[in-house]
Amino acid sequence: MPSIHILRLLMPLFVTLALVGFPLAAQQQGRPPPTVTVQTAKPQDVTLTTTLPGRVVASAMAEVRPQVAGIVTDRLFQEGGRVEAGDVLFTIDPASYQAAVAQADAAVAQAQAQLNAAQKEEARQRELASRNVSSTAALDTAIAARDSALAGLQAARAQLNATQIELDRTEIKARLSGEIGRSLTSQGALVTASQASPLAVIRNIDTVYVDVTQSAAEIIEWRRGNAGARMADSMPEVSLTLADGSVYDQKGRLTAAEPDVNEQTGVVVLRMSFDNPDKLLLPGMYVQVEMPTRIAKAVFLVPQEAVSRDRRGQPVAMVVGAENVVEARQLTVVQDLGSDWVVTDGLNAGDRIVTVGLQMASAGATVNPEEATAGTPQGQAEPASSGEAPAAAEPAATQSE
Repeated sequence: MPSIHILRLLMPLFVTLALVGFPLAAQQQGRPPPTVTVQTAKPQDVTLTTTLPGRVVASAMAEVRPQVAGIVTDRLFQEGGRVEAGDVLFTIDPASYQAAVAQADAAVAQAQAQLNAAQKEEARQRELASRNVSSTAALDTAIAARDSALAGLQAARAQLNATQIELDRTEIKARLSGEIGRSLTSQGALVTASQASPLAVIRNIDTVYVDVTQSAAEIIEWRRGNAGARMADSMPEVSLTLADGSVYDQKGRLTAAEPDVNEQTGVVVLRMSFDNPDKLLLPGMYVQVEMPTRIAKAVFLVPQEAVSRDRRGQPVAMVVGAENVVEARQLTVVQDLGSDWVVTDGLNAGDRIVTVGLQMASAGATVNPEEATAGTPQGQAEPASSGEAPAAAEPAATQSE
């Protein structure tokens, strides 16, 4: 009985030893190494980008204000619609200005009559002077009277022109073609010349600007890599991401860069220009601009699913080396690019990076590597050809160790 009890106690230990020894025995019997999918590292030049937040700004804006005082009698535009330069937007009661024009017109007629009389007197004095009937002083007086009457006529005409301008300004016209907002006044309201509050605002959004901010450190890095070049001249096209996460279908260009740094925030304001044919972009809208910063030479694009993190948080990839033995490589990652990481250090041309089968590719293990092909399922895609950066996409989640 004691021996049977001891055997029962030792039975779990015998089973455990048998299970542990089974893989060893299988390996001793020549079990093949596990198969993993690899991607061969190829150096290439990649354009690095940065994402900058910004706001949409109208390419032109005009605040509609009266240039004469009076009562608003009518509004002649549709709020939120489009207006063209020269369209009448508001009318002001013109009665007092019409009276001023009539008075100025009468003054012109009076001045003209005085000039006619002075010219006749001058002609008469010249005739008398030619006959030695009149003195030279009388002729000089007639000439002076004629000149004075001519000057009075010119002053009256100028006054008539001024009153006509004021009468014309009782029709408040658009000075800019674009989209007009809501009316900020109503019929019957008293307005004054050059008042502080506008009657309406017109914005041209056929083309819009996007103002973004970039740190002074990034500007310095860019200028060092592009000595003597203006950003607006050498910057390629930029793309725009809207507030809902979608990508705007029009490309833009950098048109201006402020030549100073904000003392409080340490950033530089950059202005991008985008066509807006569908009026999708509205002033004040929050957007993000993806802007190229520099070209990284001879870097590697590594699928994000092939990179994990060690206990210190450093990016690590499994590389199949000589005799198909796996080794861990610590990488230097500068940024993500689509579904890949841009790696500047830690890899050599021709290295075989494990992309699928990482659970079987521990450091020191022997594996059977297979190069990814075009027909490989997602997660095992063949790397992009040299010189071609993959299309921008949402970065994949990084695996943890």
